[in-house]
Amino acid sequence: MKPTAPCVVPNPSIRKLAVRGLTGGLLAGAIAALSFGSVAGAQSIAAFNSNQPVNYAADRIELQDRQNRVVLSGDVVITQGDLRLTAARTTVAYTDAGSLRIQRIDATGGVTVVRGNERASGSAAVYDFNRRVIVLSGNVALRRGSDTLDGGRLVIDLNSGLSSVDGAGNTASGQQGRVSGTFAVPEGE
Repeated sequence: MKPTAPCVVPNPSIRKLAVRGLTGGLLAGAIAALSFGSVAGAQSIAAFNSNQPVNYAADRIELQDRQNRVVLSGDVVITQGDLRLTAARTTVAYTDAGSLRIQRIDATGGVTVVRGNERASGSAAVYDFNRRVIVLSGNVALRRGSDTLDGGRLVIDLNSGLSSVDGAGNTASGQQGRVSGTFAVPEGE
């Protein structure tokens, strides 16, 4: 899947559009995180239309101009089509040299991304736009139907297309430091 380019907003005074574009970038990252086909045997969702309208809601949205960031906090819900991301807090860092350009998105506090019967969750997620790397960390759990994969950290390199899960920080199910999971085996005909 080719991710969308970082959001560029030509007029920094149009903050409402900037926030929408920034959350669109977050969803592009979340889409990549859910396409864990190389990790858990799930079908790729490369056909997902990342140009769909983005809806977001939070208890509070704060523009921190001097720090070049936007903070969404309190029951953050971001949807795009049939994709839904939830977190307690999301911080979007950007540069503002005549236009807004996303640098990094951090989501914390029970981060969950759901699409259809696929679900990825962890304590935190980071989308580094410059390196084109997405990291979901802290007791990562990937679910697709009855297939499961638990680990400490999921790293998705959007440049190479390589996704990997390691056990660093995994304390779930007594599998500390290890990756574990279950895959359904189809019955013979």
